[in-house]
Amino acid sequence: MSDLGVGFRYLLKGQRWVARHGRSYGFGLVPGLITLVLYAAALVALALWGEDAVTWATPFADGWSSPWVGLFRGFLTAVLFALALLLAVVTFTAVTLLIGQPFYENLSEKVDRDVSPDGHAPESGLPLWRELWISARDSLRIVVRAALWGVLLFACGFIPVVGQTVVPVIGFFVTGFFLTEELTSVALQRRSVELRTRLGLLRSRKTLVWGFGTPLAVAFLVPFVAVFLMPGAVAGATLMARDLLGEEIREDGAEGDGAVTTPPQPPSGSSAPAR
Repeated sequence: MSDLGVGFRYLLKGQRWVARHGRSYGFGLVPGLITLVLYAAALVALALWGEDAVTWATPFADGWSSPWVGLFRGFLTAVLFALALLLAVVTFTAVTLLIGQPFYENLSEKVDRDVSPDGHAPESGLPLWRELWISARDSLRIVVRAALWGVLLFACGFIPVVGQTVVPVIGFFVTGFFLTEELTSVALQRRSVELRTRLGLLRSRKTLVWGFGTPLAVAFLVPFVAVFLMPGAVAGATLMARDLLGEEIREDGAEGDGAVTTPPQPPSGSSAPAR
């Protein structure tokens, strides 16, 4: 099976894993619900007062004749809300993972123990405050990268034809890549894999990453879907992290079908440096 199909399979396997472990799934929903409430409140506030903010920020347009001032400020308001939606999609996973660090660490460890031939789950050995700091620092770096891509793609969206066809497709692939990085970071951070090495691992298997992250990026556009898919996405990303590092996966633990163990092939140069 091509890496594209393998990535999608990990996404499905993660959802099946949490479906078979109801308690882990229930705890995994809590961070997403908290993040959803916060983001919804921010977007509602922007919808109510965004036009006022644009008016305040463009005093030079006060003397323009009608209808140009209204069209100009209406366009800027729409752009502001569109950017806010894009930022919400890109950062939702990072913020949810940060809020739910203890929840998702526990879930990821359970997946590791379930699919590991020896029942072992790697541990970072770091105190919680240190793990939170590393997660917040790395998430900020990823958000900055994603925001730069978002601005670039938004600007390209004004190109006739290409901006309305090719650019949105590229946007989903880019968003899927960064979503996958954030999700796999839960398992890889426990293995002391630095951000630069994580990005190198993901770039070495881009089609695997796109197969996992792109469908997830599309699904996350539907309201509330991200909340319910997050626990399974973390579980699936843990399985994919084991694949990226060449760790053996006990298939009967992941699938529940009694399959034999299947060791994935490790990519070159994927060893995890000590933090």
